[in-house]
Amino acid sequence: MTDPIKTIRLRNESVEITLLSMGCSVQEWRVHGRSVVLGYANPEAYRENPACMGAICGRVINRIGGARFDLDGQTWRLPANLPPHHLHGGPRGAAWRNWTVVSHDATQAVLSLHSPHLDQGYPGDVDTSVTLRLDGYRLTYDIAAQVDRKTILNYGQHLYFNLSGAGPVRSHTLLVDADDCTPTDDLGLPTGERMAVDGSRFDFREPTPLCTQDPDAVGYDLNYALNRGSGPAAVLTHNDLDLRLWTDRPGLQIYTANGLEQTHQPLPGQSHQPYSGICLEAQDFPNAPNRPDFGSVLYTPDHPYRQRTTIEIAPRVTP
Repeated sequence: MTDPIKTIRLRNESVEITLLSMGCSVQEWRVHGRSVVLGYANPEAYRENPACMGAICGRVINRIGGARFDLDGQTWRLPANLPPHHLHGGPRGAAWRNWTVVSHDATQAVLSLHSPHLDQGYPGDVDTSVTLRLDGYRLTYDIAAQVDRKTILNYGQHLYFNLSGAGPVRSHTLLVDADDCTPTDDLGLPTGERMAVDGSRFDFREPTPLCTQDPDAVGYDLNYALNRGSGPAAVLTHNDLDLRLWTDRPGLQIYTANGLEQTHQPLPGQSHQPYSGICLEAQDFPNAPNRPDFGSVLYTPDHPYRQRTTIEIAPRVTP
């Protein structure tokens, strides 16, 4: 028997967010009645979610080169679900698992997931909890994971934002507080370099419309090395709404839904296609297990995983 998907609603006088146990996913996010994320109309569609729509990705979000990594002299081989690479934790990673709802009320939900040793090829038992807390216009993700042996972890949310509710996001204005990015090869795997964004189409250090930096609609799928200042890591604006994102992670993947297709019925009024949403994925650097210079993603029983990312979507305040 298939475990039923549970639905949770966080709400206050301004915001309503619909969460699903499948993938620990945000199905819908409304600000004063306006939808601001892409989603599927039927919760059952999240069982087969090739776009990771709204989900938590893990154990390791993004790519692991060659679908393998070495740890303490042993090579661990993972499913190559983006041949020849491993993507978003594998074909049955966290985004495609039905999480346990631990508790919830009108403004907070706690969900948990147990991942056993060798799940998707990864070493170690991992117990992960995600606390989602709605405070005014802000949704905060507190992600914690306890492991029973040394292993790798790199979780991230995979929401597709569209502040107009529908249509392309090319007229959205983006700011990313990052002087450098990690350029990739043709399959999206970082080459190992850090490249200054100055003077390139990847430069969003000042608020810039996506269509201005990308007039040919090539799109983006790139990790930015955040400056990690006191302000937001990213700001996305359109018409009368502003999105601000704060995170304690060193990287932010900007993805303009380049490969998005309408595989399931979308929420009313939406069309799922390239550039119909933009993902702002707070993360450690992609392929970090194979790139020691990209920072450690190793965790142990004495060094558990933690992440805090806050996303605010609020009406613009004009002077």
